[in-house]
Amino acid sequence: QVQLVESGGGLVQAGDSLRLSCAASGRTLSSYNMGWFRQAPGKEREFVAAITSGGSSTYYADSVKDRFTISRDNAKNTVYLRMNNLKPEDTAVYYCATRSLSLVNGAQISSRYNYWGQGTQVTVSS
Repeated sequence: QVQLVESGGGLVQAGDSLRLSCAASGRTLSSYNMGWFRQAPGKEREFVAAITSGGSSTYYADSVKDRFTISRDNAKNTVYLRMNNLKPEDTAVYYCATRSLSLVNGAQISSRYNYWGQGTQVTVSS
């Protein structure tokens, strides 16, 4: 079993940057593909970004492409989400998740991820 803990969220202004971290315990993350999702109040959880186990390939939602960067440090058992030029519509609880299945088909499908963290709140004011 894998335990995931997100951190780095907070209250920022539009245009600011944040870096979220997802630290794992219980099992090494190097064997998992990883994803970030977010859920705003009253909305469904949506895909943000994903990265393959070795970090060679990344996937992004159109809404965050060119602003967000997913990365990982397997030696630290941690995955990151760098968020630049934040917008009020980025306000949400952000979750990281592990995925054993390939990301090639359906990186954005949340049901294909297995372990989830508890989330970290990101609030962007205008």
